Amino acid sequence: MDLFEHQGKEFFARYGMPVSPGEAVFSVDEAVAAAERLGTPVMVKAQIHAGGRGKAGGVKYAADIDAVREHAGNIFGLDIKGHIVERIWIEKASDIAEEYYASFTLDRSAKMHLGMLSKEGGIEIETVAEENPDAIAKTWIDPVDGLTDEACRAWVAAANLPEAAFEGTVEIMKLLYTAYDEGDADLVEINPLILTPEGKMHVLDAKVTLDANSVFRHEDYAQYDATQPRDEREQAAHAKGLQYVGLEGSVGVIANGAGLAMSTVDVVSQAGGNAANFLDIGGGANADVMAGALEVINHDPSVKSIFINIFGGITRGDEVANGIIEAMRRVAIDSPIVIRLDGTNAEEGRVILAPNLDEKLMMEPTMLDAARRAVELAS
Repeated sequence: MDLFEHQGKEFFARYGMPVSPGEAVFSVDEAVAAAERLGTPVMVKAQIHAGGRGKAGGVKYAADIDAVREHAGNIFGLDIKGHIVERIWIEKASDIAEEYYASFTLDRSAKMHLGMLSKEGGIEIETVAEENPDAIAKTWIDPVDGLTDEACRAWVAAANLPEAAFEGTVEIMKLLYTAYDEGDADLVEINPLILTPEGKMHVLDAKVTLDANSVFRHEDYAQYDATQPRDEREQAAHAKGLQYVGLEGSVGVIANGAGLAMSTVDVVSQAGGNAANFLDIGGGANADVMAGALEVINHDPSVKSIFINIFGGITRGDEVANGIIEAMRRVAIDSPIVIRLDGTNAEEGRVILAPNLDEKLMMEPTMLDAARRAVELAS
């Protein structure tokens, strides 16, 4: 789950990190009222789930209330990388002496957490990595041991920050790691982390991605889930508890397991077509789950055929077959369906499906054969 900047700052504040006071607003009048309460000067900042806001005119300094009104009026409704600005963060402006970059994420290849710190903040870290990789100090952290004080101090020293920033950065890095670890985050990023003229360290921006699978440990994460950008198809799938991502093709995809679903999208492409979606029904392929999946895909007007790709493990093929037949009784399907069924009790499942096969419901022996048939039907 990607958080808006203001949500990220609220998240960081829980762990004791210094952030600027501010208010999220949804209209120009609310922006003006917030600025009056905070006191000018303020920053007027578009809130979207994407970067590049400053370059697109979505971040403005407002010295007075008239400037707040002008900037808010220009930013609301602004299209930034396909995201329409519907909320703005009004934040008390900060004085800046220097800007740094800091983040934690998972290095999957090393099976460890990765911390990155650079004295070149305020610009995209990808640019720094490409043009001046030595400016990024990295540390790898064993999840069992965590970030020790000794390791943190050595890491900050390797970043060659000025002496005035050293102790404050060490403290914030330890707090940032705690937020990353205890908050079940996939990414926490501060860009920029600033040194003020008074010698204080301050969080000026926040990028946070939380692990959606951790919500059972964090009841309050429902507020973040509610603000995730989803199109109409994705919203309908989410309401049914389905793992769905909308794509641009014409072959609807249903598979059990994320890996198989991704492979199915790939094999549709290999067969000369394009998938309309990624849809993982997980280990459950009963009638309720299958009906929900078919209903979501069936309401997508771009779908011309549906490819159901099931490899039974814990899920049994006969249960899948019964689920498909029952689901088709519940949902009036507009597009032809091609099924590939393999794995546990697959033969029993094929026997159950056989009497129901017709021009609307077809079965193929392999994944590639099924993909080719689905692509042919879609075109």
